[in-house]
Amino acid sequence: MVRNFPATTRQRILAAAIAFAVATAPAAAPIAHADDLKHKKHKVEQRLKAARADLEDSSQAASKAHRALHTAWAQLHQARATLAVTRGKLVAAQALDKQRQHELVQAEVALSQARDDLRAGREKVKEQQRLLAQMASESMQQADPQLIGLWAMLKAQNPSDLTTQLKTVGNLVDRETTALDQLKTERTLLTVKERKVEDAKVQVEQKRKAAAENLVLRQGLEKKAAEAEDTVTALVQTRRTAQDAALRAKHADERTLRKSKREARRISRMLAARAHHSVDKGNHGPLMRPVTGYVTSAFGWRRHPIYGYWGLHDGTDFHAPCGTPLRAAGNGRVISEYFQSAWGNRLILDLGRVRGHGVAVIYNHISAYSAHTGQSVRRGETVAYAGTTGWSTACHLHFTVMVDGQPRNPMDWF
Repeated sequence: MVRNFPATTRQRILAAAIAFAVATAPAAAPIAHADDLKHKKHKVEQRLKAARADLEDSSQAASKAHRALHTAWAQLHQARATLAVTRGKLVAAQALDKQRQHELVQAEVALSQARDDLRAGREKVKEQQRLLAQMASESMQQADPQLIGLWAMLKAQNPSDLTTQLKTVGNLVDRETTALDQLKTERTLLTVKERKVEDAKVQVEQKRKAAAENLVLRQGLEKKAAEAEDTVTALVQTRRTAQDAALRAKHADERTLRKSKREARRISRMLAARAHHSVDKGNHGPLMRPVTGYVTSAFGWRRHPIYGYWGLHDGTDFHAPCGTPLRAAGNGRVISEYFQSAWGNRLILDLGRVRGHGVAVIYNHISAYSAHTGQSVRRGETVAYAGTTGWSTACHLHFTVMVDGQPRNPMDWF
């Protein structure tokens, strides 16, 4: 039977096969290097072909349901990861939003304070200008302090009067000079405050812009988070539906498998009984391979990729496109042809006594018969045609060798 692994399992098989090929490769001479690589490549390809057959013991419905469930789980996992990332970004955006709002408030407070300082500075300048204007007016009314000082010096009767007069004049001059200096200072400070107000305006505008941009980002993330939550909710339901379908398919497969095991026991008992009375049909050498195709799945015990149980793969799977002639492995007689849910169309060929044992071979998944029950055939004759009936995902041949009623590795008999 041909099997298909899920994508992740195929990747692991590929990696393991390549690792094995590399690890077990002997040292080779440079001349043989290319041939050695081709041999390794061929071995890896053969391993992969065998790996793809690991859904043999499952119906198409179960395989499809399992793939749907695997896809649903993968999509749900991805959706939950996307939701977690989006929520994380949203939390960061919300925190940044609070920071931006705080910075905006601080910038607006700073602007308000700068404007208050500017108004106060302008009032001081006005006051200084008013004071200087008043002093100028008084000076004009009382004459220039310098002239008054000259007049006082000329009119002074004694040195003490002159000193008093000059001191008074000096005080008037100092007062005007001080007032003028203060006016200059206030005007300088006023310029600084005006610049500070303009800078504060720029800061407020920048903070508003940053806050607005982050608001847009936050709102977008809120929408994305809501959509991601809806997606997760929908995928949870999809997963449940797929899980229910997979469970129903599993139960159906289990019923079919129980019937198959009963059928296998019946065939085994029947062939074991015939083995006691088997006769020589002229099959003295190795059996003939039923097809020329390569092996896609070997005989042996394996773990079921879906259900997890261990079971015997009781034959060898060969690559055989639909319609490929299936040859008689030896001289024999067809003792049964029938359909079974898991094995599909089957043909049992009794080869009689071979190597001291009663041997029969079984062809499974065939599409059509060319030999029928009771008919004797010769080695190499076409007995049926390859197909994909029963539990099969592609045309191939599942070939079983029964020795004294028990399945044996077909490759030991060729």
